Amino acid sequence: MSIGETLAQERRQAGLSVTQVSLQTRIRETVIRGMESDDFSACGGNFYARGHIRSVARVIGIDPEPLVSEFDAAHGGAPQPVSATAAFEPERPIPFRERRSANWSAAMALALAVVVIAGVVQAVRHDGGHERHTARQVAGTPSPGTPKPTQPAPAKSTDPVAAAPRTTVEVEVIAKRTVWVNVRGDKGKALYSGVLRSGDQKKWTAKKKISMVIGIGGGVRLTVNGKDIGTPGKGKGVQRLSFDRNDPAAA
Repeated sequence: MSIGETLAQERRQAGLSVTQVSLQTRIRETVIRGMESDDFSACGGNFYARGHIRSVARVIGIDPEPLVSEFDAAHGGAPQPVSATAAFEPERPIPFRERRSANWSAAMALALAVVVIAGVVQAVRHDGGHERHTARQVAGTPSPGTPKPTQPAPAKSTDPVAAAPRTTVEVEVIAKRTVWVNVRGDKGKALYSGVLRSGDQKKWTAKKKISMVIGIGGGVRLTVNGKDIGTPGKGKGVQRLSFDRNDPAAA
């Protein structure tokens, strides 16, 4: 079978429609239908066509590499790697301005002068104030008539202690079947995107928010901020979930 026929057959065997594959891969339905007809012109070039083949293959649960190799053989081979020298060597040499070393001698002399001046000022204040201490005060015993300092009352053991607020969001998944999962953190930062096999276990952490797209409802078991919330969307289609530091809400 051709690449397109293989993708179409495996998609149907996985029980997925073109719309479901489009939602999970973010590839337009027209592009996917063209690929299944071995028309890769709408992919935007061979580089993107390889990426689309890999994305669709992972969602429908097959190994993408044989299909990518077949595509390369039919379209002039895989792209040649670029050497590190060609990728990172600048076209023009970049001039660097020589930095002058710090004048440490002058800095130390200034610091020493500040210390000496501070010592002199302290000595003048001490002598000019005519500070006198009685023997009792020096010994730590207050003179007659001096009020005793009040001691702070000891904390009661029954005082309630406020629970420390959470500073992160933690989500852990255990795959119950082969399922595609996309996870994003704060400001849409990608944390994971791919297929989990039955028994696979993953854990992600973010400061404020974690958003998830689960390809098939009931495909994973979730633990959010240390609490098991079960298998969302059991018996349903694509699940879109979002959690913050206060989830799951207290009963």
